[in-house]
Amino acid sequence: MKLARFPRIRITHAPTPLEKMGGPTLWIKRDDCTGLATGGNKTRKLEYLMADALEQGADTVITQGATQSNHARQTAAIACKLGLACHIILEDRTGYTADEYKHSGNVFLDHLFGAQVSEVPGGTAMDAAMTELADRLRAQGRKPYVIPGGGSNPIGALGYVTCALELMQQANDVGLDIDCLVHATGSAGTQAGLVAGLEGARSGIPVLGIGVRVAKGPQEEKVYKLACETADLLGVPGAVRRESVVANGDYVGPGYGLPTPSMIEAVTLLARTEGILLDPVYSGKGMAGLIDLVRKGQFTRGQNVVFLHTGGAVGLYGYRAAFAGAGAAR
Repeated sequence: MKLARFPRIRITHAPTPLEKMGGPTLWIKRDDCTGLATGGNKTRKLEYLMADALEQGADTVITQGATQSNHARQTAAIACKLGLACHIILEDRTGYTADEYKHSGNVFLDHLFGAQVSEVPGGTAMDAAMTELADRLRAQGRKPYVIPGGGSNPIGALGYVTCALELMQQANDVGLDIDCLVHATGSAGTQAGLVAGLEGARSGIPVLGIGVRVAKGPQEEKVYKLACETADLLGVPGAVRRESVVANGDYVGPGYGLPTPSMIEAVTLLARTEGILLDPVYSGKGMAGLIDLVRKGQFTRGQNVVFLHTGGAVGLYGYRAAFAGAGAAR
């Protein structure tokens, strides 16, 4: 896999830390420490996506996400750094109307970074909305570059091929034989990149994605398709086996971005035992799944499990009511 042939803007504070925790030998890969605008997994994807945008002569980037989108916040930040205009379309996927949800956290930072932000109802065809916006901007003489939600296409997934190789090197350096890599999976780019990288390198490290949006079957199909496309881009077609793509959809709860008791427990537990901040949409539900699977005996003492922290703690400010015991404010 020759990653060096792909244009890349190096902004990630890498390698991100790999820290030991408790329980069945539990480690945490700190991709909340990637550095860009409070960090998060989208930094790695944007290194390749924004480099591609510049290669194509773009002067504007367009992307989309949910109201408290970590991806939107990081896209707005790197657009500032590179001198590009940024347009963000935020979809209301929760129905929450509380001021702290609609205006604090990631949304506040989107505006602070100077992005042009528009809001659309839940269920909007987001790809079509971005295409329509791009057409309007082209008619005005702009050169827009459209980034899919979560930065999840084969170019963006290269960021997590890079992470997979980085993690393998860190594990070798400390003599860590990883039995499983666990993380939250949503738009598929992170898991697809990890699987493509680890399978392409024949690492033997299994990946388990804890779903935050859809059920197991649809999530696995989405990840598998993107992982295969990423492997093709890397020049290793056929590297990804279908059985290597595994997701668990048991911890989504009532829906994307909607709090669950197990998420609140996981976020509170890590804050009070490790001083680590998870986010309420992705890593909180991912850790909730891992904790429950440990309790059920799927992971046992002596196994080496790595949890990939995908960042997003800024979103906690939009969910204060959920942690006050009042439920998410509407």
